[in-house]
Amino acid sequence: MSSTYGNIFKIHTFGESHGIALGVVIEGCPANIPINLKKIDFELQRRKPAQSKIVTQRKESEDFEVLSGVFEEKSTGAPIAIIVKNENQKSKDYDHLKDVYRPSHADFTYTQKYEHRDYRGGGRSSARETLSRVIAGSIAEQYLAQVSDIKVFSYVSQVGNLKLDKTYQELELSTIDSNDVRCPDAEMAQKMYNYIDAIRKEGDTIGGVITCVIKNVPIGLGEPVFDKLHAELGKAMLSINAVKGFEYGSGFDGVLLKGSELNDEFELSNQKIHAKTNNSGGIQGGISNGEDIYFKVAFKPVATVMKNQNSVDKLGNSTIIKGKGRHDPCVLPRAVPIVDAMARLVMADFFLRNKLTKV
Repeated sequence: MSSTYGNIFKIHTFGESHGIALGVVIEGCPANIPINLKKIDFELQRRKPAQSKIVTQRKESEDFEVLSGVFEEKSTGAPIAIIVKNENQKSKDYDHLKDVYRPSHADFTYTQKYEHRDYRGGGRSSARETLSRVIAGSIAEQYLAQVSDIKVFSYVSQVGNLKLDKTYQELELSTIDSNDVRCPDAEMAQKMYNYIDAIRKEGDTIGGVITCVIKNVPIGLGEPVFDKLHAELGKAMLSINAVKGFEYGSGFDGVLLKGSELNDEFELSNQKIHAKTNNSGGIQGGISNGEDIYFKVAFKPVATVMKNQNSVDKLGNSTIIKGKGRHDPCVLPRAVPIVDAMARLVMADFFLRNKLTKV
């Protein structure tokens, strides 16, 4: 089972949804980087359950413990190990799933591949694993803050058919956390909230889109041909639970334009070369070009619904299954810090890799 991500700034995550603890080991973080534990806690609080009635009501404090790699509030250069102990497991909520496969979950594929699975909340396949990524992403952010001006902003831009029609340039990104949906448009955020709440009351779920913007990116990040920057961002995002799609820059809409319309023409401004437009999404040839990087991540509706669905058990017998327990009617509000984290991990890793490019 693969639980490692990164090349130089590398993370190893471990733990299960209803196990004793989850955690992460971070390798490759340079020494003498100031580590603010409050910033790690802030990101964990953004991801944690029970923030509002439109997310799962599983209550976890998300208190964490630093085991190694940090001394006197600075990184030592040694592996940084951090754990979060589970507090609110209700494993009995999942007893009915021991021998049954939930539709669109990992139950069936995990069983077929490993011939053994932790059915309590999905075990390793649970989205609770992403708290380890959020911890690592905060460390990556703190490293980037020491060596660059790179800033990452992610926000909910669509829920179901409710789509924000403003570009990120028209939004005040500092207001992302001003509402429970994490949409930086108050009017649309309220519509999204009401819609998610209505879906919740129906016992159903809904998906949507998170937009991410990475600002102040230096020119030159990316390692063609196989580790192009957009390819690695795509891999990072598609590794997140429930993600079904990734597009950057003009994306699929670009096929509607002619080359003369889509091309980003160059101009000289303040003695520096810039692109007049940014249909490329800040990446050309797999390498950052100094413009804003922006992309969209599509999340499917959460698979567990409080309605009857057809399934089969491990013996192949037909059965009816209905969701129980505490689940998100929409994963998007809690997924925003996860997208942030994965983007920061990619940028930190490529920033370090870029130091090996030339003398």
